[in-house]
Amino acid sequence: MRKEKVKFKESYDSIISLDNLLEAWREFIKGKRNRKDVQEFSLYLMDNIISLHDDLLNYSYRHGGYQAFRVSDPKTRNIHKAGVRDRLLHRAIYRVLYPFFDKTFIADSYACRLEKGTHKSVNRFCEFAYRASRNDTRTCWILKGDIRKFFATVDHNILINILQEHILDKEIIKLLTEVIESFSSGQVGVGLPLGNLTSQLFANIYLDKFDQFVKHRIKAKYYIRYADDFVIFSQDKEWLEEQIVRIKEFLRCQLKLELHPDKIFIKTVASGVDFLGWVNLPDYKVIRTATRRRLIKRIMANPKRETIASYFGLLSHGNTYKIKRSILGTYRGKNFNVWSCKIKHNII
Repeated sequence: MRKEKVKFKESYDSIISLDNLLEAWREFIKGKRNRKDVQEFSLYLMDNIISLHDDLLNYSYRHGGYQAFRVSDPKTRNIHKAGVRDRLLHRAIYRVLYPFFDKTFIADSYACRLEKGTHKSVNRFCEFAYRASRNDTRTCWILKGDIRKFFATVDHNILINILQEHILDKEIIKLLTEVIESFSSGQVGVGLPLGNLTSQLFANIYLDKFDQFVKHRIKAKYYIRYADDFVIFSQDKEWLEEQIVRIKEFLRCQLKLELHPDKIFIKTVASGVDFLGWVNLPDYKVIRTATRRRLIKRIMANPKRETIASYFGLLSHGNTYKIKRSILGTYRGKNFNVWSCKIKHNII
């Protein structure tokens, strides 16, 4: 018997209420108080919030346009930034929807979720590699894949249909549709903007369909997804090869997505698997060469003690003794207390 979808019980009013909009504003302005657009909105804060509330209450709200720009970190990404008014609404929507949908996701989806993140994902990778290899006594194979141009190819109709499986309130669906359809990337009805808080949640809702397929149809015991990257562990290489065909078919037919042809492979853990900036091996992990170069470049551009300490926090998650020694050697005697850094991060 097919399991019935869990239903979202909050109302449209819970999203658009003045209380929720005010709480959303308090969260939104953290770290943004000095930005010009935020300051301009703040000048007439209550008037602006009440105006937004009235538009939502009267069903006359229309999402504004986007400011487009590019960032390189490390690869070039097109970011689309909505206005403050719209981003405030995004936060209000997120505050109400996230707690519900997060409970519907699988445990091993790690991107844009509270108490998850890259470090826990990489640690889980090591744990699964150990389990799948039966404590390193068997060869463990890993299928690693990447969904091609994910955010640019999300189908609006499919996303809205998925939301309707959980949300019965038609006014909420209309509001979410207004946000979703406010942006298209090259083709009408396709794409989510990198820059919207709601896009992070919509991405996980969309790809949860894929997660459920992998866990319950393919029945992969050891599976991790972080955004559009995923890995499946098995002792059976042929079985993994067979799943590539099934995965491609599911993504194409059900979600209108594709695997990146140059970023899918099957290899052993012993050969080292690059995942989320770390090359993972059976007993240890080392930082990816490109990541290491980028990190050193940033430190050279801003060689403050706080900067180096924060990056050492990142490096502490792997076997990075040599790179930390190299950085400290380069900046000995500069404008931070090198010895306290050494003591704090246990490298002397």
